[in-house]
Amino acid sequence: MICKKCLVGGRVQGVFYRATAARRAGELGISGHARNLPDGRVEVLACGDREAVEAFVSWLWIGSSACKVTSVEASEAPVNAPLPAGFHTV
Repeated sequence: MICKKCLVGGRVQGVFYRATAARRAGELGISGHARNLPDGRVEVLACGDREAVEAFVSWLWIGSSACKVTSVEASEAPVNAPLPAGFHTV
């Protein structure tokens, strides 16, 4: 079990990026959240099996059909118990 905190930049707010990320996270069994930041980026916390989290972080470059991702900064995040249940948009 690992957790990654990702900061996604580009045109990622107002284009269904968070909702699409939540759907993809559900498909991969990822727990965590996606939330808009005041600077226009989206913060994503992804927790789950290493392979699923790595696949999800790679997918963050794709996002929704209306988005234009220009950066994904991923860093290790502490695995805190209990882990969030499911994936939520904030």
